[in-house]
Amino acid sequence: MLLIWIFSISLFIEVLFIFSLQVSILLLTPYFSKLILQIQLHPQEFVTGLAIFSCMPTTLSSGLAGGNSALALAMTVISNLLGILIVPFSISKFIADGVGVTVPTEQLLRSLVLTLLIPLILGKVLRESIKGLAEFVDAKKKLFSKISAIFLSLVPWIQVSRSSTLLLMVKPTVFLVAIAMGTALHLILLAFNAVAIKCLSTVSGGNQSVFAKKDNADAALLVASQKTLPVMVAVVEQLGGAFGESGLLVLPCVAAHLIQIIMDSFLVNFWLRKDLSADGLKVA
Repeated sequence: MLLIWIFSISLFIEVLFIFSLQVSILLLTPYFSKLILQIQLHPQEFVTGLAIFSCMPTTLSSGLAGGNSALALAMTVISNLLGILIVPFSISKFIADGVGVTVPTEQLLRSLVLTLLIPLILGKVLRESIKGLAEFVDAKKKLFSKISAIFLSLVPWIQVSRSSTLLLMVKPTVFLVAIAMGTALHLILLAFNAVAIKCLSTVSGGNQSVFAKKDNADAALLVASQKTLPVMVAVVEQLGGAFGESGLLVLPCVAAHLIQIIMDSFLVNFWLRKDLSADGLKVA
């Protein structure tokens, strides 16, 4: 009975941990879009695109580097499933009101369910119902990952290509400003979530808290601070030009997506070197 009670408490704490991070990813960090929209830039789609990007769930792949990978995967999956339901309302509240545009929230929600959620469910059903399919896919995991990456990269490329004529008219300095904005956004999200995780750790038991465990904290910081590009592109596609040219909206987010991967790779390498140094001192 005692073991069941301890297991129930442990499970409750883990659920609370994941729930807290989902609140940050889907409900708190979208508020930064309000600050982004205050920036004046020509074309204004660069600003609007980054504001939409800040409302997205966490990225599907790069967030799994470093820390507790199982926890990162769980947070990623839950974030993207919930994001399909929450993102349309976040865009309507934070973006549409800010630029004076009306967004058909129900239509956007229905489109995301049809294009993202239903294919995910069908894929899971096929994996479990067709004998040998799961083993075949797992055996070819690297190949399918590369194919998936290629297809995902083609989606924003197509969007950007549609606006190639307008992109050629944009000054190089504007591109640099957009890249700087994407960099600043990720740094702000990292700082915000680092403080949030530290506060949650303090109020939930200090060094003994689940939030204070290094692997959990590292995974939480990365996943909660990253935003996904493919979902953002899907949203822009469904908006049908309501916020401007799709290519102009997507381009700064492509840069922001690449920047967060590069920055977090350096961060993970720093953590690994730090852990190796600490282990070396312990052995000595």
